[in-house]
Amino acid sequence: MTHQISNNHVKIEVKSKGAELCSLKKTNESLEYIWQADAKYWNRHAPILFPIVGKLIDDEYVYEKNNYSLSQHGFARDCDFELVSQTSDTLCFKLSENESTLEKYPFYFDLFISYKLMENRLKVSYEVRNNSKKTMYFSIGAHPAFNWSLENISEESSNKDEYYFEFEDTNNLERLPLTNMGIKKEIQNIKLEENKLYINEELFKDDALVIQNLKNKTITLKNNIDNRYIKMDFEGFEYSGLWSKPSGADFVCIEPWHGVADFIEHDKNIKNKIGIKSLEENEIFESEYYIEI
Repeated sequence: MTHQISNNHVKIEVKSKGAELCSLKKTNESLEYIWQADAKYWNRHAPILFPIVGKLIDDEYVYEKNNYSLSQHGFARDCDFELVSQTSDTLCFKLSENESTLEKYPFYFDLFISYKLMENRLKVSYEVRNNSKKTMYFSIGAHPAFNWSLENISEESSNKDEYYFEFEDTNNLERLPLTNMGIKKEIQNIKLEENKLYINEELFKDDALVIQNLKNKTITLKNNIDNRYIKMDFEGFEYSGLWSKPSGADFVCIEPWHGVADFIEHDKNIKNKIGIKSLEENEIFESEYYIEI
């Protein structure tokens, strides 16, 4: 099922499955800003990453001497959320533990995903509640994919080098190298051109760019064709990812993360996982980010 809200500036659609944003448009235009999940390249729009971000070594982790299996990015993106409230400009979805999740993740929890329209901005909020009588360990993150060719902008140019990420007050990115075996414990410095990182297929040949220590948590997707843009503000997130398929797919992801994939030498104990969050009994974690078009 899909749910819609709009204001005088923007309109969105969100699926109950995964509480996944599947459409973002200006109210008076037909141009779609969200990737439409072409299965030829990638069959998702903007999945919620929970209770892990990225991939675990051997797709498993250890908690209290027991082994549990979790596939990349966790299970929330494939679960049916309950719509708990809706107004003219807000949506709120909820996911709680069930028999299936408890087999993979032995914690009782409530996960709320909220969407709020604020003129030409969309606020996306996370709330995680620990309903267990023990410390709960988790990561959470966003994975929105945006149409980067935006074909309706210009039929005259197909040069993807005309598209770029623009950072604020940033000349250098600290990249954590991501491999099939996990993240390497080293830093690759990426030099920006006047705060810009130009987008091309070569950029993602080694998978996602996992970025740490970004001081200004604002990234804007722009082009050299017109004034359209997509801006993401994600203050409070420790990590971020930039990703696309190095195969000609016309989308790019800007991903704020509370957590990352396992590092290569990780012992699989979830308590020792770099970037992991923890909540005590009845404690609540809250976070939000914004998309502006």
